[in-house]
Amino acid sequence: MRLSPWRDSHVRLPNSAHEAHPWVIAQIAPDFKLLDAWALPAQGGPDEFASFLETMASFDPANAKSAASRALFSLRYRLGSWFGWDDVTRKRPIPGCTEMTLSDRLPDDLRDSATSPVISGAMRRAGGGFMPLYRNDEEWAAELSNGTVHGVLHLAWVEQGGGRYRAQMGVYVKPRGRLGETYMMLIGPFRHLIVYPALMRQIGRAWDARPSQYNAPDPVRPASAERAAGVRSHRRV
Repeated sequence: MRLSPWRDSHVRLPNSAHEAHPWVIAQIAPDFKLLDAWALPAQGGPDEFASFLETMASFDPANAKSAASRALFSLRYRLGSWFGWDDVTRKRPIPGCTEMTLSDRLPDDLRDSATSPVISGAMRRAGGGFMPLYRNDEEWAAELSNGTVHGVLHLAWVEQGGGRYRAQMGVYVKPRGRLGETYMMLIGPFRHLIVYPALMRQIGRAWDARPSQYNAPDPVRPASAERAAGVRSHRRV
């Protein structure tokens, strides 16, 4: 299998690069902070956003090949269980608001537009559970609410020119009080040094493994075409 020429194109982006686009998420969550923005190791044509979302659904970041990443997820699950952070029976409003979910802020045309989760089963359970918010031609978003934060995972398909698009990820949060602020500060180094690098490698491998015109082998020309090419070459000699 030929590896994608964009295999190692992931990079952390300045927040301004993600915020420069008129995303729906900016309209429905203006009170949330963009915590991280990443260009992901997945590029393709304008119609491959659905394929990218399917690729994201095919793996579980909590079971990455990185032992350190797996250990951090396991620790997070354990802490959530001990302190009740991830109790899904407990309904928590968005910090500083009366709304329980960002879906209350969606325009009518985007309601029920993302009924199929892209996040795998283990990740839906993690941190209180990711729930899909919306999907359009170039965006998909899901939210989670737990005892530390109300957060949003935002995936986008961004035009790069020449008919090529690149996947981009934004993580938005509203910490839940002083506990949430302290928690986010403590996990910051682990996110950037361990969790995100493992996630990028996992996304890159999954994207390379998908069937696509961008990473398929060169087609084999029919024998008749080979003979015709040989004849033309002979005539030029």
